[in-house]
Amino acid sequence: MSNAITFFIALLLCASLTVDASQEDQLMRFIESKAKKRQTVRASSANGPEGTDPWADPGSLSHLPTKCPIPPAGSKAADKIAALPGQPPRVNFDQYSGYVTVSEEHFRELFYYFVEAPYEPASKPLILWLNGGPGCSSLGYGAMTELGPFRVNSDGKTLSRNKHAWNNLANVIFLESPAGVGFSYASDDKDNNDNLGDRRTAEDAFVFMLNWFERFPEYKGHDFYIAGESYGGHYVPQLATVIKFMNELHGTTFINLRGIFVGNPYLDDYKNEKGNLEFLWSHGVISDEAWAAILANCTFSQSDDWQCFVAANNPRLGDYDHYNIYAPLCLQDPLTGTFYSSSYLSGYDPCAPHYVEAYLNNLEVQQAMHTRANTSWSSCSVKVQLEYNPGPVSVVPTISRLIKRGISVWLFSGDMDSVCSITATRLSVKDLNLPVTKPWRPWYTPDTEVGGYVQQYEGGFTFASVRGAGHTVPTFQPKRALILLYSFLKGMLPPDDAPN
Repeated sequence: MSNAITFFIALLLCASLTVDASQEDQLMRFIESKAKKRQTVRASSANGPEGTDPWADPGSLSHLPTKCPIPPAGSKAADKIAALPGQPPRVNFDQYSGYVTVSEEHFRELFYYFVEAPYEPASKPLILWLNGGPGCSSLGYGAMTELGPFRVNSDGKTLSRNKHAWNNLANVIFLESPAGVGFSYASDDKDNNDNLGDRRTAEDAFVFMLNWFERFPEYKGHDFYIAGESYGGHYVPQLATVIKFMNELHGTTFINLRGIFVGNPYLDDYKNEKGNLEFLWSHGVISDEAWAAILANCTFSQSDDWQCFVAANNPRLGDYDHYNIYAPLCLQDPLTGTFYSSSYLSGYDPCAPHYVEAYLNNLEVQQAMHTRANTSWSSCSVKVQLEYNPGPVSVVPTISRLIKRGISVWLFSGDMDSVCSITATRLSVKDLNLPVTKPWRPWYTPDTEVGGYVQQYEGGFTFASVRGAGHTVPTFQPKRALILLYSFLKGMLPPDDAPN
């Protein structure tokens, strides 16, 4: 991937008026740094050709443990949350949080927040949710602004119920990963700093799940699903690969993996570059002439040069929210320091991450959630992002392998995102080279609206859009996200006609 095009994309993001770095800012900074790191790797030929698939060999995982070498520290009872400060009355489900050690030698501990289903949790599946970045918090984003049972109110002190929470359908674990993100912890030693990347993130998540099941043994046999978004497009299929390979290597089912469910995924370096620029052109952000110049000068490969940068950097884009090009921005009053939305969008507050940060840095909240004392929590870790080693150019081969092994794979895209756009995802879906079994069609919500569009392919692979959603689909369209999750868990496509 050229420095020119990635630097251009980073410039797009820097033009935003949002006050703090977000999950999407973190991703775009990482894309630029990834290009530089990979060019160094190519120069030294350390890892072979750029197209090498590092996830092709099951034997590379033979060093991983198959059981806890010693009884893990902590207990389910100790992790139970009596009540979160400011939570609304009549909470009818159990919630837990705490640390699980994934490396005693290098003192890596991953922090989790677990919410059970309100009704009959023993009969419901288990979902692990992973946010992206890399280096952003699944607690701060997934749990508190997207699919968790609560949303943080604007006072930064109280919570309200999310009636479209995913624990209506499943038991959900939110994992702050890799170590160093949010409340998760890693000591500052050479191994932790030098070996941070996709492989260790996936392996640590596997060890986390093994140890977590020792703490919650009643969930060992449950159907298990991995879900996520953004750079979770790497995390989710890679963890699924570790689980599938370990089950095969040892001839046993350590984890009963059934499927993966990933929204607005970052899948392929070059397809993401081309798709995002094409998305901006198709939505009237850049002109026909600018798009023609980009196509004339950019190949969207490692050979792109300065001429590509000039063509891509020429358009004047203006200030807007890159992860929903039609959403309002969060602005800060220079006199009072308070945050406010630049305009109104029903059900959405762009300043929510600031409320979450205030809430999770409240000492009473940290005590209730059993965190390390006086932790300074942030939504994304710049240190993790800077130290993170580049993953593969594309995870399409990894996803293809999972489909062939019988894993249910669904990808979905909010159609207003320009960070990991629906256009980019469609380019990667095309690279799977799967025959279409059920062609593109609208799907409907119970209130007779088109929720999006869906297409299914050989092997059950499914790609769906969510109409009116940005990068974080459950934030912008919580009801539609829940309908899509229900269909995924049931193994059926969402409704193809409006209810009477």
